[in-house]
Amino acid sequence: MTRRIFRAICLVAISVLLASVFLMLESLYEYFSEVQREQLHRQTAIAAHAFELEGEAAFREQEDLYRVTWIAADGTVLYDSVADVEDMDNHRSRDEVLEAFSTGYGEASRFSDSLTDYYLYAAVLLSDGTVLRLSLRQSSVLALLLDVAPSVCIIFAFAMVVSVLLAARLSRRIVKPLNELDLEHPMKNRKYEELSPLLQRIDSQQAQLKKQEEALLHKQNELNIIIESMSEGMVLVNRDGVILSINPAACRLLDLAQSCIGTRLSEVLHLAPLLRLLNGALAGNAASETVLLANSAYQIDASPVLSDGETKGAAICMFDRTDAARAEQQRREFTANVSHELKTPLHAISGYAELLRNGMVKKEDIQPFAGRIYDEAQRMIQLVEDVISLSHLDEGAVEERRDPIDLYDLASAVVRGLENQAAAAAVSLTLSGEPVVLRGVPRLLHSIVYNLCDNAVKYNRPGGQVFVTVCREKDQAVLTVRDTGIGIPAEEQQRIFERFYRVDKSRSKEVGGTGLGLSIVKHAAQVHGATIDLQSTVGEGTSVTVRFPQA
Repeated sequence: MTRRIFRAICLVAISVLLASVFLMLESLYEYFSEVQREQLHRQTAIAAHAFELEGEAAFREQEDLYRVTWIAADGTVLYDSVADVEDMDNHRSRDEVLEAFSTGYGEASRFSDSLTDYYLYAAVLLSDGTVLRLSLRQSSVLALLLDVAPSVCIIFAFAMVVSVLLAARLSRRIVKPLNELDLEHPMKNRKYEELSPLLQRIDSQQAQLKKQEEALLHKQNELNIIIESMSEGMVLVNRDGVILSINPAACRLLDLAQSCIGTRLSEVLHLAPLLRLLNGALAGNAASETVLLANSAYQIDASPVLSDGETKGAAICMFDRTDAARAEQQRREFTANVSHELKTPLHAISGYAELLRNGMVKKEDIQPFAGRIYDEAQRMIQLVEDVISLSHLDEGAVEERRDPIDLYDLASAVVRGLENQAAAAAVSLTLSGEPVVLRGVPRLLHSIVYNLCDNAVKYNRPGGQVFVTVCREKDQAVLTVRDTGIGIPAEEQQRIFERFYRVDKSRSKEVGGTGLGLSIVKHAAQVHGATIDLQSTVGEGTSVTVRFPQA
């Protein structure tokens, strides 16, 4: 901008200077022409007076400075100081001569054919009727310019130097306030009033840009927080496979450092399935594959990032499918276990019934056979009920209505219901504690207490004891069922809450267990936000404590 202003000022200065020189030369030319005419007029008058006194001798005094021509009354040239009178034509028709014969004095300015130049002419009528004419070569503009050229050049050079210096200074002074404008606070500038509309526009745009920037930063921060807090891994690469972004989860799963951003993924990672998916995505094809990462099953999705139909990069997402795979495995195992558990009593019932139908059972054995059929049928009913209860828990029992329930009264009712079973197994069942009220689903709380007490009785030894305790600890309702039974090995304690898992399978079949009781306890406790603590020693007994939040 400084250069443009400098050039503009210099151009203006040069234009003004040239115009001034032109006008000056024009004025000088007019002035010198007027001076020449006046001088020629006076000299012609002097020459005529001298001719009247001295005759032709007076012509000699003027020949050094002027061209002298003496013209007769009929226009014949009698004398000329420059040209040969024999070669000159009649001058009666010359403008200045005609005017002299008419008024006594005449002037003219024209091109001379005999001298091939522009001349000024002055003619005066003499007393004898002849005309005396003096002529002087008229200076041209070019001649005048050549005469004053040295002075003009000096002045022009001086003016140019001054113009350049002033232009440089002025351009800097003009641009300096512009360079010092505070664009962060446009309305605080008071340099040029002409800039006010521009500064107002800048201030308005800056306010708008600031709002947009704050919104973008807010969204960027939200996106960064979401990406960084994601448990799923995510990697973004450009069309060359260079990592643009990678979240901590992806770094952990792929064993990469955060500093890998800016490098090719293929240079820092050698996981063949992932690189194969990446190459497919960069080629424009989305693909998915399950890969083992960090000892867990992860589904890797690679998708191309498209813009105007062109692949600009790829996005790689890693989803943990371990729980889903485990759930699928558990579903298959559950289906197989249910089928197996139902098949055994069905085969027994079918076998006993077939013997009875064919009359192959003695009269005294009919009653025992009927008893066995009844027992197997009851086992099937219990199994189906437990399966239905688990299915109901899986489908969202958390939405069931909750009522205030006294856990001590509930435990008392369960103990009374198991007294006959405990007496038959020669096991004493004791309840102690205090009333504790909590909000919960009645049938689920009953399942928790019943299954814990039922297992404590079933897996006990003759003469053993079961202690049921209900109490309050701070803001929790605590249920403890402790027995002196067979106990659970330490390596089995983490699995006893799995469906159909039995520590002693022969003992479970003997006492009629389905293997679903503790699984129901676990799910029902989760519905109530309760925690379960298990302590057991083989040969000494087991203690299960369930803590319910009262709020």
